[in-house]
Amino acid sequence: MSNKITSKIELNVELDENRVPEKLNWTAQDGGITNADAKAMMLSVWDSEEQESLRIDLWTKDMPVDEMKVFFHQTLVAMSDTFNRATQDEKMTATMKDFCDYFAEKLGIKK
Repeated sequence: MSNKITSKIELNVELDENRVPEKLNWTAQDGGITNADAKAMMLSVWDSEEQESLRIDLWTKDMPVDEMKVFFHQTLVAMSDTFNRATQDEKMTATMKDFCDYFAEKLGIKK
């Protein structure tokens, strides 16, 4: 008999009267995160039955544009890493990393 473990990640979104996010926070107790503030989030899940991804992209109205650019860049880099771990497709991963470098350079956020 196997013992199944459940882990819960909780997202909370506080909206203004126009349903625009004012505050985001999240909890992942297994990761030691409790009610941590965030300015933006992207969540993707795969619907195997429909063969499509479902997404929620949210950011607070006080998320600075310069931080959004860095957030996107870091997300693209992380997606490249995840793609590599999931597929071991080194050639496409390198292409994705090249795009990430190009993206950062064009936005002027390359370090």
